[in-house]
Amino acid sequence: MKLYFWVGVLIAIVLGISTLVPAPAGKSCLLGYYAHCPFTPINTVTCLVIAGLIYWLGKRREK
Repeated sequence: MKLYFWVGVLIAIVLGISTLVPAPAGKSCLLGYYAHCPFTPINTVTCLVIAGLIYWLGKRREK
C-alpha cells in the first residue's frame, strides 16, 4: 500500500481518538462527560469508518 493511504488511515484514527479526550470546558457529550466534541460516539465511529474505507481502498488499488 502507498504511503499516503497509511497517512490517511493514521490521521483518521488519531482524529477519532482525539474526540474521546476529556476537556475542562465545553458542552457535555452524548456519553455524559465533557469532551472536545459534543457528538463524541458518533464522530468517533465516523472517523474509524473513514479509516477503514481508506485502508480498504488502498488494499483494493494494490491489486
